[in-house]
Amino acid sequence: MHLRFLGHSTFLLTSGEHRVLIDPFLEGNPTCPVGLEEALGWNLSAVLISHAHGDHWGNALDFGRAGVPVIGTAEIGGYAAAHGAPNAVAMNIGGTFRAGWGSVTLTPAWHSSSFPDGTYGGMPTGLVVELGGVRVYHAGDTSLFSDMRLIGDSRLDAALLPVGDHFTMGPEEAARALDLLRPRVAVPMHYGTFPPLVGDPQVFAREGQARGVDVRVLAPGETTEV
Repeated sequence: MHLRFLGHSTFLLTSGEHRVLIDPFLEGNPTCPVGLEEALGWNLSAVLISHAHGDHWGNALDFGRAGVPVIGTAEIGGYAAAHGAPNAVAMNIGGTFRAGWGSVTLTPAWHSSSFPDGTYGGMPTGLVVELGGVRVYHAGDTSLFSDMRLIGDSRLDAALLPVGDHFTMGPEEAARALDLLRPRVAVPMHYGTFPPLVGDPQVFAREGQARGVDVRVLAPGETTEV
């Protein structure tokens, strides 16, 4: 599986003919190297949403109105459907959605969630995505929490973790999360996009490597294979 970092918490996962976009914050993301028009031409299998804050919800409705399934909690799926996304999928924490491209399971995350218009966005989540035989955990926005050990029991190939601090855990806490998650590969996210996000991904990389995890700090636009 190829994993492309698009800045902030936005990732494109690709395996064969299938492409899945996570937290599609393209417009308004100063670090994103891809424009919306280009991304709409990707023939996406799904768009996955961790929570409803604007820097994660992003351009979800643009994809949803083009017919791409927008998948998230009941509140996110319901909001998308009510705003013109005919193939939106509403699910909830602990549930798994399966399709021809693979699957996504929603996990807890400790954060908050509301849409840009102030509508309640339901509980924030993490996402365990299976694509091309590879299992990737996108933590969304969260603090460190002990039940990450249960997520790690699913034998993760990769973990995408926020390290920016202020709104989420910082690099030291994210490194401690690796002890619980036990992935082969880790990629830091949600840092440096805006002034409050001061967490240093190199601190996370150093701490993660000391734990025997292959930490890859990706520049926006860069792709790695998992």
